[in-house]
Amino acid sequence: MNVSSHASSVTAGAQYLSFSLASEQYAVEILRVQEIRGVCPITELPRSAPSVRGVMNLRGAVVPVVDMRSALGLPDEGYGPFTVIIVLSVRGQTVGFVVDSVSDVLSLDESAIERAPDLGGRVDASLVSGIARTQDRFVVLLDIDRVAGLDGEPPY
Repeated sequence: MNVSSHASSVTAGAQYLSFSLASEQYAVEILRVQEIRGVCPITELPRSAPSVRGVMNLRGAVVPVVDMRSALGLPDEGYGPFTVIIVLSVRGQTVGFVVDSVSDVLSLDESAIERAPDLGGRVDASLVSGIARTQDRFVVLLDIDRVAGLDGEPPY
């Protein structure tokens, strides 16, 4: 498979849930998705990282909520009518990620996935596990462990 060495989360022939952020398409492995929820009340936590919106109640469990735009360094545009929280399993923890909208489920084979281009340090590609080519667009495959900061230092 033609993916970078830190791209252990990319699996050829797998399915991915795609979503939009700032008119770009991103995706995570579908097997990580627990559910998709509308925006619900979020309790803010004092002195938390800028991308951590707070915590939400998920059937009695306290679940941290991360704003995906902020975690990826994208500008904040507020919540729109299609904004949702994707609840993912990240290294045994449940984490909610706020995204602009959910797009669709992609079935990707090995030939559709390429590693992120090396731009000589001009772009932090550590959160990207690969780039997928679909019929009409590129989709950025995210290394959700790194986005969530559960593989070391939090990126946010």
